[in-house]
Amino acid sequence: MLKAAGAAAGATGVGAGAGTTALASPAVAAGSAFAHPGLLHTRSDLDRMAAKVKAGARPYTAGFAKLTANRHAQSGWRANPQATVYRGEGSPQNYAVLYNDIHAAYQNALRYHVSGETAHADTAVAILNAWSGKLTSIQGSADRFLAAGLYGYQFANAAELVRGHGDFALGRAQEVMRNVFHPVSDSFLRDHNGAVITNYWPNWDLTAIACVLATGIFCDDRAVVDRAVEYFKHGDGMGSVRHAIPVVHDDGLAEWVESGRDQGHALLGVGLMGTVCEMAWNQGIDLYGYDDSRFLKGAQYVAKWSLGGDVPYTANTRKKGAIGGWSGSETATRAAGVDPAMTRPIWAMIANHYTKRRGLSASYVTRAAAKAAPEGGGGDYGPNSGGYDQLGFGTLAFTRDRDPVDATPSARPSGAASGGGAQPQGGVSASASPAAGRDLAATGAEGVVGWAAAAGVSAVAGGLLLLRRRDRVRRGGAE
Repeated sequence: MLKAAGAAAGATGVGAGAGTTALASPAVAAGSAFAHPGLLHTRSDLDRMAAKVKAGARPYTAGFAKLTANRHAQSGWRANPQATVYRGEGSPQNYAVLYNDIHAAYQNALRYHVSGETAHADTAVAILNAWSGKLTSIQGSADRFLAAGLYGYQFANAAELVRGHGDFALGRAQEVMRNVFHPVSDSFLRDHNGAVITNYWPNWDLTAIACVLATGIFCDDRAVVDRAVEYFKHGDGMGSVRHAIPVVHDDGLAEWVESGRDQGHALLGVGLMGTVCEMAWNQGIDLYGYDDSRFLKGAQYVAKWSLGGDVPYTANTRKKGAIGGWSGSETATRAAGVDPAMTRPIWAMIANHYTKRRGLSASYVTRAAAKAAPEGGGGDYGPNSGGYDQLGFGTLAFTRDRDPVDATPSARPSGAASGGGAQPQGGVSASASPAAGRDLAATGAEGVVGWAAAAGVSAVAGGLLLLRRRDRVRRGGAE
């Protein structure tokens, strides 16, 4: 049975889905400057999903059907908590148990908010309580940093959706975030496992930023949130926005440095940066628009490239190795080859922010979103860990009508950071590195129907961002 949380817990209520009565849910928890729920989903987001599905509106119904069909979203799921989670070579790896249980908790909690079926909220609570009552450490090789970052931000998001449930051990969940997940991620941002600062590609930093930010919001800790935001903007590692997206071209596209590595990791990085931006936005912090919407330009680049489009790539040499130990370097000279069929459930959130909240054109991102729709979640993209890196279900969760009122962050807590910041770097020469496939330059329609149509359209004129290459950048010597 779903019960209201006591006032002493300081938790906001879990909102009921269609056809049920919602628990009390103040926009901001008592004594807190943070909005709850306020990680990937706000109260208005959850209410929108429930109302749209109840009304039979597309594409929400397709997104909800994807959710209910997933084996993790069933109320019969039972947790298998572990005291220590290991990820990486040289350890008895058991991290798959954790990510499967977290996705089951998240999916059941989301299903509850849409349908109002309390059995799903109860299941999510039981899973999270089981883990917060047993988990004490994340260990393994360097991959432990990935485990802490990925599953930390995901645990917090699942827990945020049930923080008002009367049986949910909120304080214990907050302690797990503070004492188990967060220290590993924060340590990585501070010393990068004793390696030189460029040893690790952007996705390593981004998993850590996501975990640190989610911890700060979930635990109402302003200093921790500020730490994540500052690193996103000015961090020394490759995951800060100017290092992950180092070159901005005149046509409005900006190189994603990890596209020189491979497609899967570049998609992971875009999904993680989008996750960071969305969680920050829901607390009144505009990272989406930071540095002249640099993230949009990088996401557009990756979307175009992943769809088979021709993109330039500036040769990038990064130092590798341990500080005071072995060292070397590695140079990426061109964007890697792509499989246009590869997809991750990352695009709906990004496309809806820029086109519906901001009214900007994001043709490649919207085309990628159309191709991926309806987005699923963990369990829909293969059995390995990569299929669980994003929580997913963006078609259900992030589809929205255009709303000019929504052009500013949905919360503005005291002391929250705003967008803006320095202008993009200039004077960086880029060498063209054509990828296979036709030139997809276009600015398609941003409506949901338009997105679906755009998936098969080669070029559409017009738009707020000029995305067609104005000229071919001369080839450099890095080919």
